[in-house]
Amino acid sequence: MPLYGGLFDIDVKVKEKKALEDKVHQPGFWDNNEAAQQVMRDIAVRREWIDAWQNLDKKCGELSELVELAESENDASLMDEIQHDVDGLEKEISDLEFRKMLGGDHDEKNAILTIHPGAGGTESQDWAQMLMRMYLRWIERSGFQSDVLDLLDGEEAGIKSVTIEVTGSYAYGYLKAEAGVHRLVRISPFDANKRRHTSFASVFVYPEVDNAIEVDLDEKDLRIDTFRSSGAGGQHVNKTSSAIRITHIPTGIVVQCQNERSQHRNKESAMKILLSKLYKMKMDEEEARLAKLESTKRDIGWGSQIRSYVFHPYNMVKDHRTNYETSNVTAVMDGDLDDFIRAYLLQHEGVETKK
Repeated sequence: MPLYGGLFDIDVKVKEKKALEDKVHQPGFWDNNEAAQQVMRDIAVRREWIDAWQNLDKKCGELSELVELAESENDASLMDEIQHDVDGLEKEISDLEFRKMLGGDHDEKNAILTIHPGAGGTESQDWAQMLMRMYLRWIERSGFQSDVLDLLDGEEAGIKSVTIEVTGSYAYGYLKAEAGVHRLVRISPFDANKRRHTSFASVFVYPEVDNAIEVDLDEKDLRIDTFRSSGAGGQHVNKTSSAIRITHIPTGIVVQCQNERSQHRNKESAMKILLSKLYKMKMDEEEARLAKLESTKRDIGWGSQIRSYVFHPYNMVKDHRTNYETSNVTAVMDGDLDDFIRAYLLQHEGVETKK
């Protein structure tokens, strides 16, 4: 019961890894540190694929031996156990097949995720905070790491904005499915008359820029301001002027970071966000999608949502791009987003999916 290696081009990946490792031993390899680091990253990616395939192949072999044993001893209880293991193995193979589809130029990168409430004050700000919790739970359950780079609290409840760095292989590849406007329908906890309200919040996702990628950035084009951090509680923010706001004058992009106590760390994080946004803009220009992205940014409201979350008068979360939906709103808000992400990415690759 060997695993079909051709399914993942395993022989090709082994040869590519060997060719890259040969480069490492060539004279002068480390003379260009950035190029060398890129080769090491490429080796790590291929090693990850090879290890995953070898692990699945080993499990297939072990299950094959167990099947022979159960048949020879006519052990029904062992066959039940084997079926459970087979179901788990099929899911692992399916997940690996799916991840193979994340072959975009930037899919392997870390991601920077931002959330902004739409019009509506406290209602939308509370919804933005609910989305932040949802994504943090998804990040945790998916094995990624999160770092909140910037967080602005709302006046009464919720948040005005948040920027989260998501670290891990293929973080951008998965999270790019979440970019767009998210719509909430519920009985408002802030309305004394218990009326139904509709709120909107926007989610944007950028691939994190690493040192191997060049982004033209002239210091003359930057305006850097310092200001005093502010937020609820008063303990987790620095009361000195350590917060940083950077404005990229040619594009009008403004980023800020105030979560660290060190002005240097805040500036470093803000520059990371700015570079990622500028690089994403460059990507969009190259793919002739910048106009579409900007129009989405301007309209965080009716008719532009990618997904609706309905809490009343019934329970439903529906993605309007794929028509995938579920009535288990609680699970979704607790970070169970994999089916939505899978449906979008499969559709994006032109694969027909079931509702």
